[in-house]
Amino acid sequence: MNVAAPYPVRVEGHLEQPSRGLWLIKWLLLLPHYVVLGFLWLALMVVTVVAFVSVLFTGRYPRGIFDFNLGVLRWTWRVAFYAYGANGTDRYPPFTLADVPDYPARLEIAYPERQRRGFALIGWWLAGIPHYIVAGAFVGGGVLGVWHWGGLIGVLVVCAGVVLLFTGSYPRQLYDFVLGLNRWAIRVVAYAAVMTPEYPPFRVDLGEEEPGGFSLPSTGSTARASSGGAVVAGVLGGLAALIAIAALAGGAVSVVFDRTQRDGGGYLMTGWDTYSTGTYALVSTSYRGGTVGDMFVARDLLGTVRVAVRSDTPVFVGIARARDVDAYLGSVSREVGPALDSHASDYRVISGGKPAAPPGTLAVWDAKAAGSGTMSLAWKPRSGSWRVVLMKPDASPGVTAELRVGARLPHLLWIGIGLLGGGALFALAAAGLIYTAARRPDSRRTQ
Repeated sequence: MNVAAPYPVRVEGHLEQPSRGLWLIKWLLLLPHYVVLGFLWLALMVVTVVAFVSVLFTGRYPRGIFDFNLGVLRWTWRVAFYAYGANGTDRYPPFTLADVPDYPARLEIAYPERQRRGFALIGWWLAGIPHYIVAGAFVGGGVLGVWHWGGLIGVLVVCAGVVLLFTGSYPRQLYDFVLGLNRWAIRVVAYAAVMTPEYPPFRVDLGEEEPGGFSLPSTGSTARASSGGAVVAGVLGGLAALIAIAALAGGAVSVVFDRTQRDGGGYLMTGWDTYSTGTYALVSTSYRGGTVGDMFVARDLLGTVRVAVRSDTPVFVGIARARDVDAYLGSVSREVGPALDSHASDYRVISGGKPAAPPGTLAVWDAKAAGSGTMSLAWKPRSGSWRVVLMKPDASPGVTAELRVGARLPHLLWIGIGLLGGGALFALAAAGLIYTAARRPDSRRTQ
């Protein structure tokens, strides 16, 4: 009987009967791992470029870079094995780059003492293309370097999860096949990272261990199995990290907009958009208030609102209370939209007759402007329901104009600074929680 030759990338995954439904929420439990792995994979891509150059010119792969990349792959394989790359265990993966001998998912790559100098330039991309295509179909898209639903592996694991959910048993043959696909994909990743010059075999080696009875040795080192407290700390750390990222991004955008996007009058304005109607008026809801919260948002956050109009023919623009506008235009042919700067497709035509009088003759307007060319009006939001109306000054049909809106947003800078400060605090909290999860006392040790 022919025995497959050992490949320098050794992948193991021993099935520990997982629970029926935990796989449904493992994505949530793994949030801290996703955050950390995101940074680790960015680092891996950077140092792999350095290793690529070293192999190209010296034929040697820097040992420190090799050990780091191997650690990232080990960490990734444990997370994938726990979750949607295999769902082979309910033991929470440890936060470490080191090998964990008693964890059911292990990975080892033999360090290549020498590689051919020109191999990285040709073999890495040209010879690897067939494997990259096949492995891409296996793993699909990637989230922070961890397999998910997009590929064949993810589909098979979900199918196994459904069977597990209803029967309580993981189909063994399906599990062996999933391990074989993972083994193929990990070999290709190691080859792509120039960690081995050995071309990956085109075969699916089934089962928990490498073909030929080869298994990874136990080193007798300490293994870290995360306790329930570590899992809780890790999940909270991951959530805090996501909040920190969102707050820091929002704060940075707010500060940049405040410092760079204001016009000469201190307004943050939208771009010019053209609006046209064959009816007598364009009517839009500008602001609706009435509660203390609404008044705070309008007065303290928006500050003064500006409406700018540009037209070659005379137009009228005004802001009035909704009840007054409805009394004036309730039976008039008009187009109504949810906001002044809404898309034209958001406006709807309401049938009716013509206005009883030109708009400028009414005393209902809280702010108004009329004329041709470029003009603007400023309005301080108040409680109640308000409408913005665009018409011709003589109340004839057919209105065309370009409009842009904006506001002073006087507190935008301080809002941005507050978000940056809050994001920094959440980042510190996330770091502390994830560090706590990673440094929990070991609950089991290999003797």
